[in-house]
Amino acid sequence: MHGPSPSPLRHLAEPTLAAGFVLLCLLALFLPPLAQPAAQHHFADQRAWAGLPHALDVLSNLGFAVAAAFGSWLLMGRRGDAQPVTVRALAALFFSGLACSAIGSAIYHWAPDDIGLAGDRLAMSMAFAGMLGLAAQSRISDGAGRWAALAMLLASVSAVLAWLWTGNVLPWALAQGSGMLAVLGLSLLAPRRGGLALRLGVVMAWYGAAKLLEWGDAAVFDATAGWVSGHSLKHVLAAGAAWPVLHALRARAAGTMATDAGARRDACQL
Repeated sequence: MHGPSPSPLRHLAEPTLAAGFVLLCLLALFLPPLAQPAAQHHFADQRAWAGLPHALDVLSNLGFAVAAAFGSWLLMGRRGDAQPVTVRALAALFFSGLACSAIGSAIYHWAPDDIGLAGDRLAMSMAFAGMLGLAAQSRISDGAGRWAALAMLLASVSAVLAWLWTGNVLPWALAQGSGMLAVLGLSLLAPRRGGLALRLGVVMAWYGAAKLLEWGDAAVFDATAGWVSGHSLKHVLAAGAAWPVLHALRARAAGTMATDAGARRDACQL
């Protein structure tokens, strides 16, 4: 007997991603340039603490460091060996991006300027690429995961460099937005057999809430009577988007290790 045939949508997903990447490049090249908002570096919470400027915007990046540390632990030793090579590589890229984001974003918020923002965005590029790669691996194939991560990394880094050289922030906005749309589209497909059981809908919920808080930075600061700003909360929720990846990796490692232990036990009984 044969298993159920793959969904036709799964066969369309890879060419759709490829076409989307080509469209992204064309839009970045031919749409009118977009200047960065004049208030980009003006955040609502300007309070210092113990000599640390913009304290909550700086310290709220600790969530990225915690997620990166836990992810690195999951990729070490037998837990890491339980993951397929492609999953392990993409997860390493994702968690490396989170670790770099913890550093880059903290430095940027310490003294906001364009150079610091460029470093922050380059770090985010690694995390975006790793996440998109994991999403494609979980829904399409290992190969799709690898090339999706590479394409997103190249597009995002190129967008940051283009912004530094020309002042045009449109390529970065397109790269970030298209990555979110791609993950959202992939979330409509069921996880494939052999793919990472990643809950992409949960990832998008965390990240979508984080973006809303970022856009409502001053509104949240006013609504909480100056207790916390939307941007500080944005860091916390963006770090929370790593939780589904951590959960999926931990579950797969636990299942693989339990299966191996059972096989060894059965072998000893023979």
